Amino acid sequence: MTRGWLLAGAGLVLTSSVVLAQRAPESILPPGFEQPAPTPSPTPAPSPASAPAPSPSPSGGEVVQPLPSTPSSSAPTPPPRSQVEEDLASLPSARELELMNTDELDELLGLKPKVDIPPAAQRTLDRVGIIGTAEGGLPGGGLARQPAALVQAAIVGIEGPLVSRWGHILLRRTLASRLAAPQGLDPAAFAAMRANLLNRLGEHDAARALVQSVDNADYTPALVDAALASYMGTADIVGACPVVRRDGMDRDDTQWNALRAICNAYAGEETRAQNDLRRLLSRTSEDRIDVFLAQRFAGAAGRGRRAVTIEWDGVDALTPWRFALAHAVGEPIPDGLSENMGDYYLQSSATLPMLTPLQRVRGANLAASRGILSSQAFVDLYSQLYAQQTGEEDRNATSLRLRDAYVAAAPSERVAAIRAIWDGSESYGEQVLTAYAAARVTPSEAFADDAGTLIGSMLTAGLDRNALRWQNVVAEGTIGWALLSVAVPNPANAVSDGELDSFADADMSSGQRKAKMLVAGLAGLGRIDDGNIAEYSDRLGLNLTSQTRFTNVIDRAAAVNNKALVALLAGLGMQGESWDRMTARQLYHIVAALNRVGLNAEARMIAAEAVFRA
Repeated sequence: MTRGWLLAGAGLVLTSSVVLAQRAPESILPPGFEQPAPTPSPTPAPSPASAPAPSPSPSGGEVVQPLPSTPSSSAPTPPPRSQVEEDLASLPSARELELMNTDELDELLGLKPKVDIPPAAQRTLDRVGIIGTAEGGLPGGGLARQPAALVQAAIVGIEGPLVSRWGHILLRRTLASRLAAPQGLDPAAFAAMRANLLNRLGEHDAARALVQSVDNADYTPALVDAALASYMGTADIVGACPVVRRDGMDRDDTQWNALRAICNAYAGEETRAQNDLRRLLSRTSEDRIDVFLAQRFAGAAGRGRRAVTIEWDGVDALTPWRFALAHAVGEPIPDGLSENMGDYYLQSSATLPMLTPLQRVRGANLAASRGILSSQAFVDLYSQLYAQQTGEEDRNATSLRLRDAYVAAAPSERVAAIRAIWDGSESYGEQVLTAYAAARVTPSEAFADDAGTLIGSMLTAGLDRNALRWQNVVAEGTIGWALLSVAVPNPANAVSDGELDSFADADMSSGQRKAKMLVAGLAGLGRIDDGNIAEYSDRLGLNLTSQTRFTNVIDRAAAVNNKALVALLAGLGMQGESWDRMTARQLYHIVAALNRVGLNAEARMIAAEAVFRA
């Protein structure tokens, strides 16, 4: 209590000039209220022994309580003089108070709340995520009763991209679902693991939305790190300020201190921010470019618009901080750093809204191949390029061809335009780009040679109904027939031995990988009988039914109908840069597990993608 009196006194020191400048208080009562009420005529007071208990006045008037005859024994006792002197000695001086910033003063005077959200508005951690089951999310309780060590191993074990575009899409949907944490795992830690994996997959927008679904008061250091990574990946610098200003973390690295200064500037403390950045610059030798970029960004919040010259000399590496800050302030990244950007920067640039379409399209192909960009978003990006007609001839040529693929008068011209987009490209992104244009082509024997690629392109966007229209055009044993055999929903008949034999004989892929993937996909979907599985396992050197530690776990998860766990394990089993890393046995167990738990559409698309890309 003594401490509270003294802090109040410190507050009065800061505001003394204001108090002295005030005039005497003025009455705000209307005329007639300034005179006291007439005193009632005196009446004999009852003796103490017979005094009745006070009761409400029948006229609604005021009840007068009798004064106590003796002082209360519970009155507060003044603190000892030694304690007062000790507390006074611990208070900062007037000079120290003057030098304190707003946060330090708020903490000293007890004005900074630990939680800045009213209790009624605080969100629960029972289920954290952004997609409910009504919006396509997975069941929220799927992981609640699973061993925490198993779930953690599945999430942490996914270190990089997946070989399957559709596997990536399914994993993103799983991680973004409103999920309850496994027993024994802290919900905030569970959210941090999911957000970190989304960041590793290049899904920074989804990671940012996920961390924003948790109140700042519940943040852990791991969740703070995941949040900052998502804000850097989306170049949303100011978006990180609620985390930076409220988390209470004890960090002292250059980027953290620079980010705190930026947030102070945008909170109205421009002078303090620039002073902090100047002090940070004076003690920084290797990361000066980071402070320069922070000064430029913080300067945009002040009235002076202080100019800062960005010097890239001596900078030989690009970091997420430099990438995000440079784009946020509109500072061009030198060619020496931007020409050889890694996958992280290419994928991130594909979705940054402040970049031009020409800057975004460079990484859009990779982002579309991996499942970060949808086919529709990819087409929209090239539509903007077409409208702008930039100086990049290759990009302009693709945008012109894409327009012809949609609006050319003759079907042959549209197919020719689609084929021109594919020609000379080894990327899967072009197949994603032409998915909807391919779906507009009327099936015809004249395009039988292109049918397989047209169908494969449609399936990148999940257009299985459109692909099914080509069923009477594709010949038995062709790639188009193979794709439809695994992609169509609810086929009338199982695949026969003769049809499989035709495809295996015509397969010219390395090691007959397409035929192996087809057998694995059909077996996982239950579209060939046990006899054909045994026959083609011997013929192609497959061993689909043998067990590994991974196949045992995913099979058990499917046996108890756990969609969320099966989806996580499927992502764990599909890691890699290319389909060369995927075995037919692994594909069989993944497709079978997905199909068994009701994720039939995803199982079919993954199986078709494996046949098409193997």
